[in-house]
Amino acid sequence: MPDKSIYRLHAEICKTFSHPKRLEIIDLLAEGEKSVSELAELMEYGQANISQHLTIMRQRNIVNTRREGVNIFYSIADRRIIQACQILREVLLDQLAKNAELAERYAEKE
Repeated sequence: MPDKSIYRLHAEICKTFSHPKRLEIIDLLAEGEKSVSELAELMEYGQANISQHLTIMRQRNIVNTRREGVNIFYSIADRRIIQACQILREVLLDQLAKNAELAERYAEKE
């Protein structure tokens, strides 16, 4: 049986992925490193808010930073994070497809 603290740590990492903006940031960073201003422009969201999300992600070792002059560039710390998000998205899409089939069968009975 694993040390129970592993479950607490696992839950902390999962909390990091519980915000849609952070998932969007992960998707964008999967394409390559970006600055806060680039992310804000791509997401059509304020830089201050993006910075807050990136701070949380940096604290949890989800993203790495690289300074170039006054700019800080962000990248995914471990490529397996991208794979994990893709797997979860596939599970979600499968569930949505099953729910759509169920709704369709129900509608046919009406």
